[in-house]
Amino acid sequence: MVKRCGVAVLAMLVAPPVLAQTSFPDIRGTWTGDSESIVTGAANPHHTGSPQPEPRLTSASFTLTIDKQDGRRFSGTFSSAQSTETIIGVISHTGTLFIVDSDGYAYGTLLGPDKLESCYVQVGSDSRVASCTVLTKQR
Repeated sequence: MVKRCGVAVLAMLVAPPVLAQTSFPDIRGTWTGDSESIVTGAANPHHTGSPQPEPRLTSASFTLTIDKQDGRRFSGTFSSAQSTETIIGVISHTGTLFIVDSDGYAYGTLLGPDKLESCYVQVGSDSRVASCTVLTKQR
């Protein structure tokens, strides 16, 4: 009897984290923020300036719009004043967001219910971009 109670208590302690992992946050909406970026070469359409072989520091204002979400899967657009790209993504059970556009990848972390940090990397034959943006959900 004591052994069964111990197993039941252990199962109850283990079950809540497993149940928590099946629920994903609703990230639909419009998020805005300014990037902190370092680029080389031609960079990408979001970062203006002439191509340079040396790394240069730049920033851009971005809007992330998530218009579709089904559980962990989502899609939308990532845009600046210069360009708009379609994105798709997933949320891992650890809460990390993995985002893909046509030529690069972003990894996101929810910093709170209305704050999201997205860090983007892109490697091209004539350019590289590394950028992080803290985005705030608009109400």
